[in-house]
Amino acid sequence: MAGNGDGDGPLLLDVMLGTLARVLRMCGYDAAYALDRGVEDDDRLREIAAREGRTLLTRDEELARRTPESVLLRTRHVDDQLAELDERGFALSLPNEPERCASCNGRLADADPPHPEHVPDDAERVWRCVDCGQRYWTGSHWDDVRARLASL
Repeated sequence: MAGNGDGDGPLLLDVMLGTLARVLRMCGYDAAYALDRGVEDDDRLREIAAREGRTLLTRDEELARRTPESVLLRTRHVDDQLAELDERGFALSLPNEPERCASCNGRLADADPPHPEHVPDDAERVWRCVDCGQRYWTGSHWDDVRARLASL
């Protein structure tokens, strides 16, 4: 589990870590986000993490202290949070192909049709979230996140 420093298991991010959740999803993590589930209560977060076998990522010292499988992040800016996770052994790189929806954490599948409206003509491949329908391709945003992660 991530609490032990290897960052392999599913994650639950508290309400203060929404931007980080999106980046971790792009890295292929199963990263549930508290507000996506309408949960703000600490005890409820702890219950979800335990029931689903998720490591809780939080900036709340008290919550981290009370949650056995947790990672306390001390910084506010997402790049600094990524550096903290990198130091703890989390694999922070983009896969060759996107695997998870950055918006809802759903799995991605090939889009059908492969080039729907509102997708650039130069997109080589397009994926669709099986849960929310969001479309993804590896364009300039993908390159920007890859560069951000490479600078850790």
